[in-house]
Amino acid sequence: MSFSFKEIRVLETGHNTACWNMALDEVLLNSVNDVPALRIYGWKPTAVSIGYFQRMEEEIDTEKCKQLDIDAVRRITGGGAVMHDSELTYSFITKRYPQNIIESYKWICDALIISINKLGLDTKFSPLNDIVLNGKKISGNAQTRKRGTLLQHGTILLDVDIEKMFSILKIPSEKLRAKGISDAWERVAGLNKTFTEVALALKSGFSEKFGATLIVDKITKEEELAAKKLVEEKYITDKWNLGR
Repeated sequence: MSFSFKEIRVLETGHNTACWNMALDEVLLNSVNDVPALRIYGWKPTAVSIGYFQRMEEEIDTEKCKQLDIDAVRRITGGGAVMHDSELTYSFITKRYPQNIIESYKWICDALIISINKLGLDTKFSPLNDIVLNGKKISGNAQTRKRGTLLQHGTILLDVDIEKMFSILKIPSEKLRAKGISDAWERVAGLNKTFTEVALALKSGFSEKFGATLIVDKITKEEELAAKKLVEEKYITDKWNLGR
């Protein structure tokens, strides 16, 4: 089944804290109407997010994060721990989407691929939810579905600091750590493009993929207040972040 949209609401919300970023994504998941939303954003300071089903104490060195002023937050989506540093992050929220999981990932990732390839690159979809460039991962993606609405968000790597990543992610031993760093260099890569370049390409690619007119917008006062409330009541709390 082919899905197209007349319009897509575009929100470019800048670089914000991990708690704010995850709270606003959840607000959009709960409030989107028949017009899907494409949000483009970054993280400041650097952050680590863990998947919904993970335990933070098992995945990251929280003391090291505090030393380095790195935020840590739990996502509402699954998947593994991710460091958010030199990257562009997007979220796409829609009430119309393929019901099959793999098809829905490919459906949205196709828009990412069209976008990134506009920058003169040759990226491809790698099931279940990655995008690769010359065999190396440049984008990882995750989903959740709630009351008939899908949210997919993901990273597009601009550059990669492997040593920084492995200083905060927990690896069992020095031997595995060394191997992990070596493997990571072989498996991941950045685009070597600017945030602005990728943001412009992303808007063009989503418009092309879905045949949609882009409606550039700002978050409403109601959305801002709802996100602030979620930060205070959920995303900043140990109950949410350290639970499970």
